[in-house]
Amino acid sequence: MKRQAYRLIASRVGLVLLTLLIVSAIVFAMTGLLPGDAAQEALGQAATPEAVAALRHQFGLDQPALQRYLQWLFHIVRGDFGMSLANSLPVSALIETRLPNSLMLAGLTTVVAVPIALTVGIASAMYRGSWLDRALNLLTLSTVAVPEFLVATIAVLIFAVNLHWLPALSYLSSVSSFGDLVRIYAMPVMTLCCVLIAQMARMTRAAVLDQLNSGYVEMATLKGASQVRIVLRHVLPNAIGPIANAVALSLSYLFGGVVIVESIFNYPGLASLMVDAVTNRDMPLVQGCVMVFCAAYLALVLMADVCQIISNPRLRQR
Repeated sequence: MKRQAYRLIASRVGLVLLTLLIVSAIVFAMTGLLPGDAAQEALGQAATPEAVAALRHQFGLDQPALQRYLQWLFHIVRGDFGMSLANSLPVSALIETRLPNSLMLAGLTTVVAVPIALTVGIASAMYRGSWLDRALNLLTLSTVAVPEFLVATIAVLIFAVNLHWLPALSYLSSVSSFGDLVRIYAMPVMTLCCVLIAQMARMTRAAVLDQLNSGYVEMATLKGASQVRIVLRHVLPNAIGPIANAVALSLSYLFGGVVIVESIFNYPGLASLMVDAVTNRDMPLVQGCVMVFCAAYLALVLMADVCQIISNPRLRQR
């Protein structure tokens, strides 16, 4: 690759690190604005003011906010998210127990959503203006407009309450076979896939249409190449960068939708852990979970930018 490409990638990495720093300051400030007292929450309402003050001193909550932020940031850089105020366990250990479950849910959603979305987007672009294109556009637009909690609620009412096909709650401890795995993950994955497939399909369609309007496609058409051959042999190789960018940006949506899905289906993932931490006023755990989500989101955005840079022939060739 050219030096310009390396400089662009380095600048993107620097922007990601700067964004993480800004996000860390915002997260620390916002969690400090949450109502309630963590020490009072941990000791209960019957605790004496002296006991609450002693616990606040033990947690370091009586220190100035800037000092607490700098100490917290220094420990995060070292990989230490601190101690949970609710159960006196390391935040890193709590995250490690839940993160694999969230990654499993995101991975299964990706495996299901990406092939379907790419197929829908490419088919819609190939037959643009036809009844199939109009039907797929109407379907994707309608799906994007439906919020996740409504999809999850309807899925529970149909498949769990009325048909009794799937469990309403996701208990991973009951998984003993592949059939149990499918039943447990069916509704959470379906809920996440609805909006994810629609977003990814529309972005893929736009990327393929942009290539179909290029001059080399017109030349291939004049030479008698079929539509399928043009798309498979000419369009897709040139649209890999934009499509990878669309996939990465769409997958970053998972880190927002997974919060709603895990809460509704009582899925034991990182998002439900964060919701419980907010309820318990467990600030270090909330901060640790939010930083993990932000880092994962920025990693996907960075991946999309890198794919866009690498796919540019003017930057790829020396």
